[in-house]
Amino acid sequence: MLKYKKPRQKGKFSFTRFFQKFQPGDTVAVVRELSHEFGYVNNRLQGRTGKVLAKRGSAYYIEIKDLNKPKRYLIKPIHLTKIENIGGIK
Repeated sequence: MLKYKKPRQKGKFSFTRFFQKFQPGDTVAVVRELSHEFGYVNNRLQGRTGKVLAKRGSAYYIEIKDLNKPKRYLIKPIHLTKIENIGGIK
């Protein structure tokens, strides 16, 4: 669980992650960037995976299953990491 950054990394973030692009249908994981505001309760979404539904402004509309009930969240791309599908596993 992420709570704080190392002292030399405070305030820094990756421009690559800030400007990354996703396509509808991509599988992504939620990984909070601590130097930017997340907008949801701290540990509720950390580590969850879901699918990208659409892009809205600079954020992405993500569908995440919570106890088999799909829930939708609007999350900025700096808090998302793309998950590549492993061959043979569906």
